[in-house]
Amino acid sequence: MSETEAGMTGAHWFTPVAAEVSPADLNIGVPHPARMYDYYLGGKENFPADRETAEQAIAAFPNTRNAARQNRAFLVRAVRHLVGEVGIRQFLDIGTGIPTSPNLHEIAQGIAPDTRVVYADNDPIVLAHARALLTSTSQGRTAYLDADIREPERILASPELRSTLDLTKPVALSLIAIFHFIDDADDPYGIVRRLVDALPSGSYLALTNATGDHDPTFEPAAETYRRRGVTMRLRHRAEVERFFDGLELTDPGVQVVHRWRPDPTTEDLTDAQVSVYGAIARKP
Repeated sequence: MSETEAGMTGAHWFTPVAAEVSPADLNIGVPHPARMYDYYLGGKENFPADRETAEQAIAAFPNTRNAARQNRAFLVRAVRHLVGEVGIRQFLDIGTGIPTSPNLHEIAQGIAPDTRVVYADNDPIVLAHARALLTSTSQGRTAYLDADIREPERILASPELRSTLDLTKPVALSLIAIFHFIDDADDPYGIVRRLVDALPSGSYLALTNATGDHDPTFEPAAETYRRRGVTMRLRHRAEVERFFDGLELTDPGVQVVHRWRPDPTTEDLTDAQVSVYGAIARKP
């Protein structure tokens, strides 16, 4: 059985993944937010158009790399909290992005090997690297779903999700740095509500969104994205808090991400240097 065939073989859980993604699909002449994020993190899965636009964003908002790194660090702390302290064993991660080790399942399964993870993204660049997301411990499972967050019912009904997660048991819904790429016209709050409504009591939502609250130069950087055809919707604190309506926020609530349960490795930065809000909340 090949890696692109569905099934479980040894210590891996495979799901149908396109064997080939052509350069035309990747559209390498147009900047892509996932590849730009990879560039900010020091990765190599990016092209000249991505680097050029990323550098324009950095010129407008010099702390862009700080924002990306601290957003990533929040994900690591959030997963460790959910697995190690709360006892969550299932994750649905939408807007996965280009795999960056440690990936969510590597963090979670390093604590609890039986953790199950479904990744979902609709970008060809992520699909091209999806095999890196499909490694798993023998006790756990991982799967990848090529889907758009603006179609939550399709995600929830997918065979990949239904064969990997048990929706009668708590699930952590991970929406990290995705909603600043979703415009208000696409009803982002409705999307979150429909996803959370499908999960049982005791499930959690982890979410981050970029903000211009602390440094007005972030808005010109966001405009750099918009000029190149990429939605970038910075949100105020109250707008981010609204994503958690009806849920029980985990202490310390919505914070600039480096202030959410920092650990000894967390950099001592100002809110303006980070400019991303994040939080975790429990579904009653």
